[in-house]
Amino acid sequence: MLKKSGQVSDFFEVALSSSSTKEELEGALYVEKRSIGLKQYWLFILGIEKEKINKEILEKLKQLTKKENCIFCQIETIDYTSLQLSPLEEREFKIWYYKKFITPYTAIIDLTKSEDEILANMKPKGRYNIKLARKKWVEVQIVEKTEENIRAYYDLMIETTSRDGFAGNSLEYYKTFLSTLENSKLILAKKDWVVIAWWIFVFDKDISIYYYWASTSKKEYRNLMAPYLVQWEAITYAKSIWSKVYDFLWVASPDDKDSSLAWVTDFKKKLTKDIRKVSESYIFVNKKIKYFIINTLRKLKR
Repeated sequence: MLKKSGQVSDFFEVALSSSSTKEELEGALYVEKRSIGLKQYWLFILGIEKEKINKEILEKLKQLTKKENCIFCQIETIDYTSLQLSPLEEREFKIWYYKKFITPYTAIIDLTKSEDEILANMKPKGRYNIKLARKKWVEVQIVEKTEENIRAYYDLMIETTSRDGFAGNSLEYYKTFLSTLENSKLILAKKDWVVIAWWIFVFDKDISIYYYWASTSKKEYRNLMAPYLVQWEAITYAKSIWSKVYDFLWVASPDDKDSSLAWVTDFKKKLTKDIRKVSESYIFVNKKIKYFIINTLRKLKR
């Protein structure tokens, strides 16, 4: 999906053990090759459990970095249970990152709990807003991923990013995302036949993730609290397919009082009290001088 949408230049599969083959997808580590500018590239591994990384894997990644003539290789782990913030066994991979893709902290819901338990773990305002949206007759639907619907989502997303000051992706990216990932869903909320919000989720048997959203700027619709009902419908749908974890994807770090994620963190914390640090980053620098130059130029642009 990332290659089709132009997000990565290439990708590779690295066997997690000597016995793994290319056909054994569960035993493969996916490595992305991304452009860093100035005709330079880096390797990036997203969302691997730290316990799966051993000396053999790290050596393979070092060799691949050198073979592809990349400046560095970055690993971002993910662990919903017991993240250990410790160096990797290979001393050349240090706890650091060039660019963070997985926000270290996220808000989750344990979907093995009952609906009553999940509701009880919300703040009173979260439960109230779900009831309010129902009382106001907000309707939530999973819709077909048609060209027309994706375009409607995109148009409202442009309105949302302009209003709230964050960056979105291209129309082609969303088309590729939704068409490539079979377990992705496009969900809308409407009131009296007027669509007031769009959402994109990925539902999986292990982890279901809330990815993207867009909402109207009109005050009369924003006061209907549709996002809370959409989240609840998504949570119950994820439970119905026996998903184990519901991931809100990212929240601000607890010690970051000026985070740009503050407002969305407040929204998510009304729906769950379970905030966890789930990710750490490790980096192997293959070309130290070029890395220093590019990193310095990047900091000067800020």
